[in-house]
Amino acid sequence: MRRHMERSNIFHSDPEILGGTPVFTGTRVPTETLWVYLRKGKRIEDFRDDFPTVSREQAEALLELAKRELTAAP
Repeated sequence: MRRHMERSNIFHSDPEILGGTPVFTGTRVPTETLWVYLRKGKRIEDFRDDFPTVSREQAEALLELAKRELTAAP
């Protein structure tokens, strides 16, 4: 079983970085960029080739976090 990353290790928002747009922690890469790649049918590997500062673990953790949030019971 994979351990969950803390949200703060996946992404954060800071008004001093891209005006507060959520970015992957430790980078200036907006989290939205991963969603754009996936909507276009690209793979996480394609995204990471273009944005190597984002770890595979961060990208997968963002997807897992979204899945948990969207499927959580009210």
